[in-house]
Amino acid sequence: MAQLADSGFPARHIGIDDAARATMLERLGLSSLDELVDKAMPSAIRSDPPELPDPITELEVQNKLQDLAARNNALTSMIGLGYYGTVTPPVIRRNVVESPAWYTAYTPYQPEISQGRLEALLNFQTTVSDLTGLPTAGASLLDEGTAVAEAILLARRQVKKGAVVVVDGDIFPQSLAVVQTRCRAMGIDVVVAEGSLVEALQTNEAFAVVVQTPGASGRVAPADELRAIAEKAHENNALVIAACDLMALTVTEAVGEWGADVAVGSSQRFGVPLFFGGPHAGFISVRKGLERQMPGRLVGVSKDTDGVPAIRLALQTREQHIRREKATSNICTAQALLAIIAAMYATYHGPKGLTGIATAIHEKARRVAGSLQAAGFEIVHDSFFDTVQVKVPGQAAAIVDKARDEGVHLRQADNDTVGISVGEDADEHDLAAVCRAFGTELGTETHGDLAGQTRTTEFLTHEVFNTYHSETTMLRYLRLLSDRDFALDRGMIPLGSCTMKLNSVAEMEAMTYPGFANLHPFCPPADAEGYVALISSLEDWLASVTGYARVSIQPNAGSQGEFAGLLAIRAYHEANGDDQRTICLIPSSAHGTNAASAHMAGMKVVVVKSADNGEVDLDDLDAKIEKHRDQLAAIMVTYPSTHGVYEEGITAICEKVHAAGGQVYVDGANLNALLGFAQPGKFGGDVSHLNLHKTFAIPHGGGGPGVGPVAVGAHLAPYLPNHPLWADAGPDTGVGPVSAAPFGSAGVLSITWAYIAMMGASGLAQATQNAILSANYIAKRLGEHYPVLYTGNNGLVAHECILDLRGISKETGVTVDDVAKRLIDYGFHAPTMSFPVAGTLMVEPTESESLAEVDRFCDAMIAIRGEIDQVAAGEWPADNNPLVNAPHPLAQVTADEWTRPYSRALAGYPAGRHSGPIAGVGQDKYWPPVSRIEQAYGDRNLVCSCPPIEAYAD
Repeated sequence: MAQLADSGFPARHIGIDDAARATMLERLGLSSLDELVDKAMPSAIRSDPPELPDPITELEVQNKLQDLAARNNALTSMIGLGYYGTVTPPVIRRNVVESPAWYTAYTPYQPEISQGRLEALLNFQTTVSDLTGLPTAGASLLDEGTAVAEAILLARRQVKKGAVVVVDGDIFPQSLAVVQTRCRAMGIDVVVAEGSLVEALQTNEAFAVVVQTPGASGRVAPADELRAIAEKAHENNALVIAACDLMALTVTEAVGEWGADVAVGSSQRFGVPLFFGGPHAGFISVRKGLERQMPGRLVGVSKDTDGVPAIRLALQTREQHIRREKATSNICTAQALLAIIAAMYATYHGPKGLTGIATAIHEKARRVAGSLQAAGFEIVHDSFFDTVQVKVPGQAAAIVDKARDEGVHLRQADNDTVGISVGEDADEHDLAAVCRAFGTELGTETHGDLAGQTRTTEFLTHEVFNTYHSETTMLRYLRLLSDRDFALDRGMIPLGSCTMKLNSVAEMEAMTYPGFANLHPFCPPADAEGYVALISSLEDWLASVTGYARVSIQPNAGSQGEFAGLLAIRAYHEANGDDQRTICLIPSSAHGTNAASAHMAGMKVVVVKSADNGEVDLDDLDAKIEKHRDQLAAIMVTYPSTHGVYEEGITAICEKVHAAGGQVYVDGANLNALLGFAQPGKFGGDVSHLNLHKTFAIPHGGGGPGVGPVAVGAHLAPYLPNHPLWADAGPDTGVGPVSAAPFGSAGVLSITWAYIAMMGASGLAQATQNAILSANYIAKRLGEHYPVLYTGNNGLVAHECILDLRGISKETGVTVDDVAKRLIDYGFHAPTMSFPVAGTLMVEPTESESLAEVDRFCDAMIAIRGEIDQVAAGEWPADNNPLVNAPHPLAQVTADEWTRPYSRALAGYPAGRHSGPIAGVGQDKYWPPVSRIEQAYGDRNLVCSCPPIEAYAD
C-alpha cells in the first residue's frame, strides 16, 4: 500500500504523518504498514480493494454536493404527515448544528464531562413533559414511527396480556407501516379502527390503543371524545398511547389531562430542518408508574460528592449489556443532537413565543380554509390545528401540480382530496399561492376551530425557558453549556467500538444547504433528484466496500440496521418454507443490542461461549449448532471480534452455520479495521449493518444521530426494507419500513458521501492501516504497565485493545471507574469501561489522532499507573487518593480548605502546569464542572425534568 501523500484529504483526515508513522512502526519492530496488516490480519479474509471512484478534493466535493443540492426542488412544504416547515433560529444553527463542540461529543456515559449536553437534554425532557402533561419524558427516540412502535411494546410489557393493539384509522401512514413491521415480528395483531375507537375497544381485547391527535387528516377531536376513549381503554385494562404534536399542544389540552398514559411524537417542528425525513428526535413521555418500562435514554438529576446538583443518565444506562434480549428496546443511542436543537428552540422562544408561533400557524390555516370555503370548496374537518383537507372531486392531482408550479408542495390524500399543512415558515405569498392553485384568491375570511380544546395548564415555567430570549443571552447560554463538555474539539475520545474519528468540516458543510435541509420526505420524486442520486451512489459505494450485493440506507441507527438484517433473514427462511428457523446464536461477548434486536425480530437467543483467548468457542458452537440444527436461523458475530482481535476462525464459523442451513450476520461495528482489505460479504457474511456514525465519519452528536445501513447478499436483497410512500425505497417483497422516512436520516448522508468521495479506496485502506497502527502502538506502550487482555496473530491487535485492570483492582482497590474519572483530570475522555469484559478498558484511538495526542494519552495512563502503585504502597489511603476522589473540579482545587493527602497541583494539574502545543493541559486545561456523581442516589431519587433554581442555590 502506498504511503500517504503529503497533500489531499486523506493526509488531512489521518493524523499520523510519515515521520510519526516511522517512529511507531519502529516501536513495533515493523518496517511498513503493509507488514503490519499482513501480520495482524488473517490472509483467509483478505480480498481485492473495492471499486470506487478516484478520490476528489475538498473543493471538488463541495462543488459536486452543491450541484446535487441544486437538483432538489425544495419548495415551501405543506405536505404534513408529521413533517412541517419550521425556522431554525440562526443562533442555534450556527452554535449547535454547525458547532463541533456539540456535534462531535459522545453519548454522555461519562456525566462529569457531559454536563452541558445533559442539561440541554434535561431541557428537552422538560419541554416534552410539560407540553404532554405526563411527568416523565425520555431524552429522545429515533423518529415518530418507531416511537409509536416502542410505546406499543412498552404497553405490552406493562399489561402483560393480550396480543392485539387498536390503532387510530387517522394515524400517519408511515407510523402505521412501521408499527405493522414491528408487531408482525413480535406476534402482535394490529387492528386499524375504521370508525370509532371506543367501538373498536368494545370488539377487540386490546392491551393498548393508539390515538393520533391531531390526526393525519388534520382533525382535532373534542376533549370529551378523547376522554371517552381513555375511559373505555382503562376499563379494559389497556393503555392509551397518544401520538401528538408538540406545537399543537401549546394551544390544545395536554394529552395527560384527558387520560393518555403514554405520549409519543416528533420534535422536528421545533426548529429542526426537514432533512428529507431525518434525523429528527422522536419523543416519549409516560404517566407515573411507567418510568422503568421506558425505552431509550432517560436523563436524571443527582448530586456530586460535594453535594452539588449534577445531571446523568438514569436507570437504563446501557441496559442492553445487562439485560440483553430482556432489554426494554434495542436502542443504544437515539437523536441527542436533534433533541438539543428542539430544546434550544423551546428555550429561545419560551412559552409565550411558542404559543405565538402556534397561534400564527393555526390562524394561517384558518385563513386558507376560509378562503377556499368562500370559493365553494368543501372543508372536510371544521376542527383542525394546521392541516386543512379539501374535497375536490377528481381534481386532487391537478391541484397539487398547480401548487407545485406556484412553489408549494401539497399532499394528494386521494383522487378527491387535497391536504394542506401550514408550517411556521409559510408566509403570505405561500398562502396566496395555495389559493391560486385552487383557482381562487387569498381573502380575509377564516374558518375552523380547535374543537373547543383550550390549553389551561401552564408549561415551561422554569427559569431556563424564560431567560434566554435575546440572541446575546442565547449565544452565551450555548457557550456556557458547551464549555462544560468534553468533545473531539478538545481532545481524543479513545472509546473502543465507537470509532470517534474526525468529522471534517468539508464533510459537514453540505447538510445545511437549502436543497438538502428543506426537502419533505414525501415530496414528488422528481423534486428529489439530487437526494436520489446521492443515495444511489452511496448505496453502491457501501456495497462495494463491504462485498455485498445490495444496501438499504433506511435504518436510522445501528440498532435498526441489526433489526432490518434479522428481519431479512427471517423472511428468507419463511420464503423457503423454513418457518421453524428462529434460533439466533450470539457469542457471549457480543454487543448487547445484538440480543435485543434478535428478540425484536421474533428470534430466540442462544448464547455461544467464548474461549479463554476471547474467540468464539468452536466446540460450543458445534454443540449448539447440532442441538438446534433444524431451527437455526442465524449467528450474529462481530468482526474483528468485540475483543479487538482478528479471529482466525471466522471463515470456519461461517462454513459451519451455512452447512446447518443458517445465515451469518456480521455486525459492522468494527468495520474500521477492515476497509480496503477485507469484505464481510466475501469472507462468509450474508448480511451486515454498517455504522455510518462510526466508520464513515458521521459525528455522534452527543448520542445521535446514527445511521445503520443494512447490506445483504443477493439472496436476501428481496427482503430489504421498503416504504408505503416511496415506491423505490425498497423491493416490493420487502419486510416493510423500519424507519418513518423512506431513506431514514437522509439529511446526514452527504457527510458519508463526502468522506468516501474524498478518501477513495486507497484513502479508506490507509485509514484502516493507521487505525491498526495506533492501536498496536498503544498496546505496545501500555502493555508494559497494564496487561493487554487479548491479542491475535503475532501478538497484534486490530483497531482497538483491551487493558485488563482486574488484577490491579483486586490488589489495590482501584477500579476502572477510578481510572476513567482520573483521566478527566489529565484532559481525556475515558475509554470504554467494562465492555466486553467487566473490569477492563477498551481503547480505540482511530486513524485521525496524531502521535502527539496518542503519546499524551499513553503518558497519562502510565502516570495513573504510578499513582495506583503509590496507593498499593500505602503512600495514600485507599479511600482518599487522587484516583478515588477524581475528577477534581476547579471549585475543589481552589477551595479555602484542602485536607487531602496530596497536593492541589497534583489534583488539578497531574500532567503539569506547562502550556504545550496540545490543548487540555497547562493553561488550556479542561476543568470538569462537577466532581464524581453519585449514580445510585439519582436512581433512588429520580428527577427527570429541570429542578427548581433553588436546588442549585442549595
